[in-house]
Amino acid sequence: MTRPTGTPVPADPKVGGHRPSPPDGRALVAALAITQTIGYGALYYAFAVFLVPIAADLHTSTTAVTGAFTASVLTSAVLAVPIGRRLDRRGGRALMTCGSLLGTVLLIAWSQVDQLWQLYAVQIGIGIASAASLYEAAFAVIIAWHAPQRRSAALLALTVVAGFASTIFLPLTGWLTAQHGWRTTLLILAAIHAVTAPLHAIVVRRPPAADGHADTRDRGTGARAVRTALADRGFWLLAAGFTAHTMAISAYTVLLVAALIAWGHPPAFAATIAGLLGVLSVAGRLITTGLQRRYRTTSITAGIFALQAAAALLLPAVGASTVGAVMAVVGFGIGFGVATIAKPVILAERYDTRRYATLAGVLVAPMTLAKAGAPLAAAALHTATGSYTPVLIGVACCCGIAAAAIAACTPGRTT
Repeated sequence: MTRPTGTPVPADPKVGGHRPSPPDGRALVAALAITQTIGYGALYYAFAVFLVPIAADLHTSTTAVTGAFTASVLTSAVLAVPIGRRLDRRGGRALMTCGSLLGTVLLIAWSQVDQLWQLYAVQIGIGIASAASLYEAAFAVIIAWHAPQRRSAALLALTVVAGFASTIFLPLTGWLTAQHGWRTTLLILAAIHAVTAPLHAIVVRRPPAADGHADTRDRGTGARAVRTALADRGFWLLAAGFTAHTMAISAYTVLLVAALIAWGHPPAFAATIAGLLGVLSVAGRLITTGLQRRYRTTSITAGIFALQAAAALLLPAVGASTVGAVMAVVGFGIGFGVATIAKPVILAERYDTRRYATLAGVLVAPMTLAKAGAPLAAAALHTATGSYTPVLIGVACCCGIAAAAIAACTPGRTT
């Protein structure tokens, strides 16, 4: 199960058709870390703060407002594959720049909505902007620019910084909303988000081709590479594993605070414990990247997913006590952000990176649908049973399925 050590992995110019990491690779990673932190903070996490005040101003229910956010997530899912194809063919510069510009414009438009349908229209647009400018696009750029032995470190740097988006933007958005109201806060967030477009335009470039015939070779082999990957049993095991894990993460995130309160903990304690998930996600990514020097990424990922299954099963049994709740949440939280960094690494290890974004889009589409649907399924199960125990058993089962599917992927490249 161990990966040979002591021998550097050579950059393969045939993988992705690119030379090893360019001298400005660090500037690229640093710029993307900034844009992803701002993008997720403004386009994704801020919505939770605006939920109640927007519902009050529009004279509607929080459920109706939440539906707009769901529409945004579903839009991103629908666009995952076509945007992946565009990234593979044209690179990320124009797409990410336009997506960032669109996001800024829509934040301004969001501040002016006064009817529910307008909110839905804006959120659908934000779904488009997010698909074009956030993680999946950034990952495709990172994978293309960096040689195999440097990709994990580059992805880690990006996701560790962007992992603090919620830590930064949730309290910032809450404070601004309390001081200025949600409409003015959105204008301030739009001003902050405006810096992402020039950063993408200046820093993101197509990586240098290994030779002058790279584009011709891509046209000849790209479709075949995708077909080969889609015919691979391991690819669909990855799809099943990461989709099941996304279901578990999404349901767990939504129900954790309510479950802890139901078991007798004060709301402040429940919120604080839930807040550990963001910090733990960074810790999990650091652990995963460190272990990759000795073990295969699939083995590490499967092991952490199995740990999460055990922690989810443990929570109903020990969650009524303070120590038990903390231990169970920490056990689950270690794997909270692992899929984010493991998925691009595994795809790049197994398949031709010239079509990385297309294949990532195929994986992301069901994952995004699961992310949108799992909280609804968890809420329905809790309503039907009157208990959080069956929901957490379901979360554990999803993590177990994810662990088994990832572990079943055979090692080695398939294309």
